[in-house]
Amino acid sequence: MIEVLKPGALSTFQDLGRFGHQHHGIPVSGVMDERSHRLACMLVGNPPSEATLEVTLLGPTLRFEVPAVIAVCGADLGATLGGRALPLGAPVSVAAGDLLAFGKRANGLRAYIAVAGGYALRPVMGSTSTYVRGGFGGAQGGPLQKGDRIALGGAPTPALPPGASGFTFPDEVQRAPGAPIRIVPGREWEAFEPQAHRAMAEQVFRVSPRSDRMGYRLECEPLRLLEPLELQSEAVGFGTVQVPPDGHPIVLLADRQTTGGYPRIANVAAVDLPCMAQLIAGEPVRFEWISLDAAQALAVAQGKIFRTMEAGRGVH
Repeated sequence: MIEVLKPGALSTFQDLGRFGHQHHGIPVSGVMDERSHRLACMLVGNPPSEATLEVTLLGPTLRFEVPAVIAVCGADLGATLGGRALPLGAPVSVAAGDLLAFGKRANGLRAYIAVAGGYALRPVMGSTSTYVRGGFGGAQGGPLQKGDRIALGGAPTPALPPGASGFTFPDEVQRAPGAPIRIVPGREWEAFEPQAHRAMAEQVFRVSPRSDRMGYRLECEPLRLLEPLELQSEAVGFGTVQVPPDGHPIVLLADRQTTGGYPRIANVAAVDLPCMAQLIAGEPVRFEWISLDAAQALAVAQGKIFRTMEAGRGVH
């Protein structure tokens, strides 16, 4: 068992998402940063479908009552184990009684904690992801609370030895922090003024404080349509960039609604969604147009790396 001494700002269990229920209005949810989630799972020998604990900005303080092997990936939120700095991106053995805590943020927004053998969570509609607005999934349908006790799953697969992760993404797949987020034209791209097309690639946007797992609102000079446009609500996806009447775009994320009726000027390339997910309120963000073919090629390249690293660990 793991006891929650402090819950952190927003700590929820997430897996790869809840698919097949959007026609009933059920959001997909799932991890915001799939790359960090899958790496953490791989490092402890879990399949990518296993849940990790997604912690946001201010991480929790957890007491392990049993020995375990964990890996923390993603943002550097000052993780410590037993009072000592915890290395990111590496499997670490935890003794019974050890405290996992978080301190001062160094970079990023979301970190992922994987435990070898997984967390003992009951799936809801085929997923253990927490959907906070709906109050289901995860441990109790919401973020961790002080005093929660988390049971661990079955027998863990032996984890990689420290420093043996041995995998990286090429620079074109995982760009350096601060690089432009790559986007492709959206469904209503042609309905926007040419100036709006240029502005998407030339102006610096800023993440609004009114942002969450559902979507990032962006502050900028308003993007304008050529003429008023009325649309019926249609399906939207992870990374859809829609523009409401005030001209300030919204990037839809993991907890997005299933449909939307605002014009869609762009979609974030799948390989850059993890970078988008690590942006913090107030942080500047730039975009770069690329072709759909290029975005798909990058997604295929990332998928091959995922499969190779997970197959090498015997997890699928």
